[in-house]
Amino acid sequence: MDIKAFQKEIESSQTGGLQIEVYNETAGAPVEGALVSVLGENGESFSLVTDSSGQTSVVFLAAPPAYLSQSPTGERPYSLARVAVTKEGLSEETADGVQILSENISILRVFLNTEGGARNVVITPSPLYEPKEERIFEAEVKPLKNETGFAVLDSVVIPEYIVVHDGSPNDTSAPDYWIPYKDYIKNVASSEVYSTWELEAIRANVLAIISFTLNRVFTEWYRNKGKTYTITSSTAVDHYFVYGRNIYQEISQVVDELFSTYIKRQGSRQPLLAQYCDGRNVSCPGWMTQWGSQYLAQQGYSAIEILRYFYGDDIYLTTAEKVSGVPYSFPGEVLSVGAAGSAVEAVQIQLNYIARTYSAINTLTPDGIYGAATQAAVRTFQEIFNLNPSGSVDYATWYQISQIFVAVEKLA
Repeated sequence: MDIKAFQKEIESSQTGGLQIEVYNETAGAPVEGALVSVLGENGESFSLVTDSSGQTSVVFLAAPPAYLSQSPTGERPYSLARVAVTKEGLSEETADGVQILSENISILRVFLNTEGGARNVVITPSPLYEPKEERIFEAEVKPLKNETGFAVLDSVVIPEYIVVHDGSPNDTSAPDYWIPYKDYIKNVASSEVYSTWELEAIRANVLAIISFTLNRVFTEWYRNKGKTYTITSSTAVDHYFVYGRNIYQEISQVVDELFSTYIKRQGSRQPLLAQYCDGRNVSCPGWMTQWGSQYLAQQGYSAIEILRYFYGDDIYLTTAEKVSGVPYSFPGEVLSVGAAGSAVEAVQIQLNYIARTYSAINTLTPDGIYGAATQAAVRTFQEIFNLNPSGSVDYATWYQISQIFVAVEKLA
């Protein structure tokens, strides 16, 4: 995806972009030739077909002015769309309530299967626009193993999956979903903040979401209560997760950059349980308010300054030592044309494997030399997976390549 070109177009009018990605849930591969229809609430209608990477072109739909989402006006700041996807031999899916923000690109991922049938996903309103449950605040520090005998991880690890209980902890009938960790963070961030916000406000909120989630993982909060999941979708106690919702390009890129970075308080072993509220419908003294983070960012505060404003000066950012489910750790420096060595060879081998499923990626000679062909393959990969198409392997690209390589290898 040529982000700069699309951004230029959507900034010229009150429209938002929408791209649909279709995958075969059974085979774990992109679906080429899926038929996609998009209907906007202002009468726009599009008929699309997915390419070899399972993606449609970007279409543009009318959306309210961006300023409506940049301060709490009370008006719905996004338009809605309905998407229907079909492919012969696979199930059908419709998604209602796809949220389109002006001057932003939205991505809807649809998973079909070989079992047939039809599924309807309903994307519910943002809690910033339509308040949800009243927040129940918890003690920031949770008991750990050496204090109570509770099981707890030895160190902070980025998990492969988050098991989300799609309801309150007391709702035993609610389904549990296994969601890839980064996809979970992107879902929550796209549900709880607007991608039109100042970048530093988005970063602060993403860091709070990551830290809260990793606290649940690190302390095994629900598993120590006899539950089989990591976290719930109840805004009373956790985050607002909406199964099947669209995510925003800008938020996706922030999460890819920060996914292993979290907040700690000096002297504490665990990630900060970074609780927050919207600050308009709910007040929460001592914790971050989402609208407050936007106001501070508009005044020039950085993400860490915003977080310290709310959580105190004794917090700092750190990075998890281990990312689960990847074959190699980031080599510590960006790989680009002219680089050479085992890290480059590892990228080439992984991209060749990924190219078996994503044929738009050119195959490479795994010689450990970062030349023009490797740059082209990396750039195509970045475009497919909504990363900054720089052609260089930075931290976000390295781990996305590793994640997709593992997924394709497991499939094989």
